[in-house]
Amino acid sequence: MYAFVRHAAWISLAVFAMNASAQTTQRQYQLQKSGDGPAALKLVDAPVHQPGDNEVLVRVHAVSLNRRDIYMRLGQYPGPMPPNLVPLSDGAGEVVAVGKKVTRLKKGDRVASIFFQSWLTGRPKPQDMGTALGGAINGVLSQYVTLSEDGWVKIPKHLSYEEAATLPCAGVTAWNALVTRGHTEAGDFVLLQGTGGVSILGLQLAVAMGAKPVITSSSDDKLARARQLGAVATVNYKTTPDWDKAVLEATGGGVQQALEVGGKQTLGKTLASLAPGGHVALIGGLSEFGGDIPVFALMGRNASASGLYVGSRADFEALNAFLDKHKLKPVIDKVFEYENAAAAFDYMDSGALFGKVVIRL
Repeated sequence: MYAFVRHAAWISLAVFAMNASAQTTQRQYQLQKSGDGPAALKLVDAPVHQPGDNEVLVRVHAVSLNRRDIYMRLGQYPGPMPPNLVPLSDGAGEVVAVGKKVTRLKKGDRVASIFFQSWLTGRPKPQDMGTALGGAINGVLSQYVTLSEDGWVKIPKHLSYEEAATLPCAGVTAWNALVTRGHTEAGDFVLLQGTGGVSILGLQLAVAMGAKPVITSSSDDKLARARQLGAVATVNYKTTPDWDKAVLEATGGGVQQALEVGGKQTLGKTLASLAPGGHVALIGGLSEFGGDIPVFALMGRNASASGLYVGSRADFEALNAFLDKHKLKPVIDKVFEYENAAAAFDYMDSGALFGKVVIRL
């Protein structure tokens, strides 16, 4: 009886895989804009594009949101938005069909999307900037996604689809800030702002590297959770407006690394928090994009600043190798079902999150 049930289950899985690759229609979210207001998030019927010679078709199991996705919906992100854009850059799923010339992947592989579809290694080329998922081109808030085989990476075995879906933007950005550009060393103090995806993933990476994270937030409860993850010092920037001075005191002279996600309203205090020889990664604009960088603030500290826009596929693969080695799992705040995608956007916009917001398909 057991053998029969097992055989029946295998047949069921095989039929499912065959049907998945032969799927012709799907339910897909699009940002549909009319007038000057925010775009409407609409669930529509859409075709499934069968893979070309060098493409793979992926059944998406989970996606995650970034602050960028809120800006896209509100029409506040730099650059024009393509009509009826499929949003979101970060997704993970299973390969269900491959083109006849595909060599990197095979059916059944568990994969995650890369943010810039043509930035594979080294420095980005000008044309790579026009291949960002969920911005310049259609993203992954869709039951099925067809992309070049080069536009995916295999995900670590210890991660669920939901966990892997948190990595393409926030995870790679944190890795690029701390490792590729930052060259973080054990014992370095690392400043993190808030408790969103980049900051919490950055905290986890820093701890695994032997660095000492310092984190700011307006919530004492969130700061307590950050300490449980390994933060050595925390500062409530609401009750301590001069939080840069508190950071200097807590670290005995400043931080070697800073992940600047705040933007215009926080940049000055972040620079004031740097130790001599420190590095600040300019990542986001939660308090508006922009802000002046006083030359003396860098020269006087022999410090450096890097402007970051995610990273390459090679960065993502290096991050995955590190996660696999240390068996790290990204922190997920809340998981929404596919039918409730709009609620996930609203929750992300509320700022209540600790870690990542995920939509499960």
